[in-house]
Amino acid sequence: MEDCIIIVDNGFFKLVKKEFEIKTKTKKKLLQTFRNVCKNENLNLKHLFFCAAPPYQSNSPNKKEDELKRGYDNLIKLLNYKKWITVREGRCQRLKINGEYIYSQKGVDSWIVADLCRISRYFPDVKKVILISSDSDFAPIVKEVKEKDNIEVILYTYFDRKRNSCFSLSNHLQDVCSKWIKLKSEDFD
Repeated sequence: MEDCIIIVDNGFFKLVKKEFEIKTKTKKKLLQTFRNVCKNENLNLKHLFFCAAPPYQSNSPNKKEDELKRGYDNLIKLLNYKKWITVREGRCQRLKINGEYIYSQKGVDSWIVADLCRISRYFPDVKKVILISSDSDFAPIVKEVKEKDNIEVILYTYFDRKRNSCFSLSNHLQDVCSKWIKLKSEDFD
């Protein structure tokens, strides 16, 4: 069985996981999902890059912020315990726009690009990468990795066709990947 690397944009991944949890009213798995994705592709998971940002913390964190941070810290501790997982952390930015707070990840996409660039150097025998994301910003680096390093990039993503949805997908990203697969609820079981 051929080895592969999985690179996960956790900001996207946790939204999809939550969507399936709401639809099915059941808790979905984290690490088992990555094993299931590899099984779908008949690949062996050699290494997982988990790219995430901790939840926002104000100067005087409230109860909800503390709770979110504790949950995040427990997850990162679990992941760091596994030798086959590398955690990459960005940061969370909070902006006030029209009186409402908007939260966004910063630095996570840079980690994903950096890891894609370094696959052939650190994992020279690996020729397949599974990218779990929907961000069209990754299209140029995916194209470069395919052409320069002869690495097949398989996109696992999720989208819907609802107006004003947070799940959309760029055709540009789909076109540069070797193939794309839409995540299903069963992938999280």
